[in-house]
Amino acid sequence: MEHSKFTLKDVQNVYSGAEKDLWELVMGEQIHIGGFASSMELAQRAGIKEGMKGVDLCCCVGAGMRFLSRNFKVSMAGVDATDRVLGEAAERAKKEGLEAKLEFKKGDVTAVPYPNSTFDFVWGEDAWCYVEDKGKLVSEAARILKPGGTIAFTDWIEGHNKLTKDEASRIFDFMKFPYMETLEGYKNLLEKNGFEVIEATDQNQYFADHIALYIDMLTKQFTYDALRIMGNDANMMQAMGGEMAFMRDMARAGRFSRGRFIGRKK
Repeated sequence: MEHSKFTLKDVQNVYSGAEKDLWELVMGEQIHIGGFASSMELAQRAGIKEGMKGVDLCCCVGAGMRFLSRNFKVSMAGVDATDRVLGEAAERAKKEGLEAKLEFKKGDVTAVPYPNSTFDFVWGEDAWCYVEDKGKLVSEAARILKPGGTIAFTDWIEGHNKLTKDEASRIFDFMKFPYMETLEGYKNLLEKNGFEVIEATDQNQYFADHIALYIDMLTKQFTYDALRIMGNDANMMQAMGGEMAFMRDMARAGRFSRGRFIGRKK
């Protein structure tokens, strides 16, 4: 499992600038694979129910929290380390009339600013790939969950065919990931931290299809919008397209993927 030089500071820079705007352009406010349908399936499989209290670790602009509050009648807390997205999250929650059900805190998800046994569920969608110490993140999730609580998340992972060092470095350089876990790696972290693993599913084909979709969105529909975000730099646009095509090819080869995980705190 390869590691890179990237840290939380690099991730904060991404989500404070144009890269965040580009991802939101092609993926929507729910900046994760599969959008609404993926969130709905994860929540239903995890048994999220009305009246529960959850926390979204790496909540970004709070779209996942708003989705859960609106569709499952839960209250949500969100933790993120980037000022810009937290500001946008609060604004968007107010605009949708959901501010009474949602709260946002700036913090590091490896040192979550909440007491032990606070939440019924921990939530994450395609964001923990940016976290340097995923073991500490999962440990914190266990700490803040009530006994019997649920952890439900998706994340970009290394595929079953494994990336070479050069392939991993290329993806990390483009995405600013410190490293990616594997399906088995996440299962082991969950079990080590006192979770019963309910589900650990490799969504490889689903992932590859969506990367291809985002390439189509950039090249066939939103080219003007993307160029505007990039300061009309055609060379940068071409380079981004090349890196996304590489990720698509790695996904199709089974080297790069996405996992869905659900666990219960024992």
